[in-house]
Formats: sequence, C-alpha cells, structure tokens
Amino acid sequence: MAALGWLTPRRRSATARSVLAGEASAEAARKSSQELEELAHEAAPEGTEPEFPVVGDDKAAAFFDLDNTVMQGAALFHFGRGLYKRKFFETRDLYRFAWQQAWFRLAGVEDPEHMQDARDSALSIVKGHRVSELMSIGEEIYDEYMAERIWPGTRALAEAHLDAGQKVWLVTAAPVEIATVIARRLGLTGALGTVAESVDGVYTGKLVGEPLHGPAKAEAVRALAAAECLDLGRCAAYSDSHNDIPMLSLVGHPYAINPDAKLRKHARKLDWRLRDYRTGRKAAKVGIPAAAGVGAVAGGTAAAIALHRRRR
Repeated sequence: MAALGWLTPRRRSATARSVLAGEASAEAARKSSQELEELAHEAAPEGTEPEFPVVGDDKAAAFFDLDNTVMQGAALFHFGRGLYKRKFFETRDLYRFAWQQAWFRLAGVEDPEHMQDARDSALSIVKGHRVSELMSIGEEIYDEYMAERIWPGTRALAEAHLDAGQKVWLVTAAPVEIATVIARRLGLTGALGTVAESVDGVYTGKLVGEPLHGPAKAEAVRALAAAECLDLGRCAAYSDSHNDIPMLSLVGHPYAINPDAKLRKHARKLDWRLRDYRTGRKAAKVGIPAAAGVGAVAGGTAAAIALHRRRR
C-alpha cells in the first residue's frame, strides 16, 4: 500500500513499467472482485430503459476514476488524515500532505514534485505494516472522512450501469486495497489501483511497476477488459483529469466529469459527453442516463440545504 500521493508520469506513452503496473492492478482487481460480489441488480422496467447504458450487455462495463470524479478531493489525502490520527506519522508530514491537497483542489491537477514527495513519504510510512492492518484501518477511515464526500451524481451514473447488469470498476492511483474498500462500500464490482509489493502479507516499501496513473490506467483497463472478455468499444469511462485521456480514449463511451480545463477542451473538441457536479451548471453536451440526472438534482439540493444550514 503506497498511500497519500503518487508521482505524475513524465512520459505520456505507456512504458514497460506502466504495462507491469496495469497488469498487476488488473490481476489484483479481479481477485478482489470475487470478494465484493453484490446482489444482482434488477434491470430497468420495460418501457423506461435508457438508450445508454444498454441493459443486459454483458460485453460492456464502466470504469470510474476516483479523485474529483467519484469523490471530492483526493482519497489519499483523507486516508493520510486517518493514518495521522492513528499516529503513523508526525504533524509536519500532515502539513505537507495538506498543502498538496490544497494545490490539488485549487489547481485541479497534480503537481509532479508534490506527488513524488508524497509517494516516497507514504511508502516509508507503510513499510513493515501488514496488508490486513491497513485494510481494516481503511474501513474506519472511509466512514470518518470519505463517505460524505461522494458525488451523488457520479454515484447515480455508476448505479445506472449496475442496474443495467454491467460491472463497474474504480480506476485510481490510490492503493488497490483502499480502492477496494471504497468500491465495496459503494456497491461496485471492484477496483483497479496501485499495487504495492508485499511479502508474506507485509509491505516492503516498493511498488509493482509504477503508480496507476495516466498511461498505466489505460493499460490496467486494457488488461482487465481482455481478462473479462469485454468489448471496449461498448464500455464507458469517466474522469475529471486530462491525465486520464489515455483511458478515456480506449472506450466507446468516454465521459468528462467535473473536468479540468485541458480535459474540458479535449472533450468538446471530440464531442465527448460532459457533466459538472461542482456548480450544478449543465455542460454543453450531457447525454447521461436519466438516473444520473436524478442523482445530480438530489445531490445539488442536499448541498444547498447543507450550505444554508452552515450559514445559519
């Protein structure tokens, strides 16, 4: 479990390490999904079936980025807060992680130097700890810091795929163990995440390949699709970041969710579907399932009520 932040790859094309990271993540995701099997979702009633996702299409699946797509902010920062609370590291480290989170939220992109520093620190923090220990802590941290930060609109998108009988995977640079906890709590199929090396259930402080970021995400999706016999042309992918353009470009149904400036520009150029849940404004091209629209309205209403209560 590398935690808290990752180095943004400096090369945009897939490298051997990207392929290794992607394949390792896909293998871990398939293994974890067997433990995360949920009750089958019923198909939409006859006459109300949306055009997309197609109900009963078992060759299709959906892939969701996590940070700022499914969850507000960076999951790794919230995980870091939980580790700090449990005295895994000192106050000065928390301040550094807080600065990195502030940069992420204000700039909307990851700073390479910040991510490199956080990744190296995180690996040293978890080295020597058992995988089972961090999994257990991850369950607690989800309840403490993450559950209330899930975007209702994006969750509705994921549920629309599940209701159509399709599998839904998180794809994130966060550690695969933490990503799996989040996926299970949201009722998703499983998660693709960064794989940290462990021996006899204990973290060594090294990664398998590289962080699951940028091209490595695309490689993970490609590997999982091959293993699951999926048709990528019938699959969907969702992300907020231009760093995920390689993953979005793999599928037939790419969506820009809460997009940064570069992704918004790219999506409009290629006529990709967009949705922004941060302000409630409608994007130029929506094209999302009806269930997601309901989720967006509900989420916006809840946010307005919460804001009103805070101001009182």
